Amino acid sequence: MGGVLPTLLLILAGVLVGGAVSLHRQGATRGAVVVTAVLAVLATAGGVLWLLPGEG
Repeated sequence: MGGVLPTLLLILAGVLVGGAVSLHRQGATRGAVVVTAVLAVLATAGGVLWLLPGEG
């Protein structure tokens, strides 16, 4: 399961980025777009950091 979780996090990040772009194009409130974008950044960071070599 070492490679499954980061892959799922990066897929989730892609879906969230698409959602943020879609929300922005539809004229959603700034707060909704920012929250979605922040979640996308966190999912991306989590997926990338999980793939970095380290102890274990």
